[in-house]
Amino acid sequence: MTDRAGPTGAKGPDELRRQIEQTRSQLGATVEELAEKMDVKGRARARAADLRDKASAMTVQLRSTASHAGHAVQDRATQTGHKVHDRAAQAGHQVQDRATRASHQVHDRALTAGHAAQDRATRTGHTLQHRAEHDVPWPARPVVGAAVRHPRPALAIGAALAFVVVVAWRYPKR
Repeated sequence: MTDRAGPTGAKGPDELRRQIEQTRSQLGATVEELAEKMDVKGRARARAADLRDKASAMTVQLRSTASHAGHAVQDRATQTGHKVHDRAAQAGHQVQDRATRASHQVHDRALTAGHAAQDRATRTGHTLQHRAEHDVPWPARPVVGAAVRHPRPALAIGAALAFVVVVAWRYPKR
């Protein structure tokens, strides 16, 4: 509203009309602004609508954030589950490998012990056969050799002979 007419005033009727029109439009804008400021209900409705829009936007944002957080937690849980599964499988394989190695060691030791016992028995058999052939007097040599080669009948005959000796000793003739 300053500088409308200036110190000299309008220079002509056209300029004066233009200044009047400009003043009217400025006055109309000022009246509208004042009317808006005086409309408390309208301003409250506009403010409530604005707050509703902000709340709705925040709700959408919070839901999106919660959804992303849920997916992140689910992904982490899945990854952790896979890691635990892999570690358990690896531990199971290690235990299985150790058990297999221990089983092989026990088998090898048993096999070695069996071979050693078989070798000792064979050597003992050869020694007995050698003694039977060389150290026993001639009339008993074939009987002792047969007993060494086939021990079951010899054991049965020996048990029967021992029984006869025990009975004869226990119940002597009078």
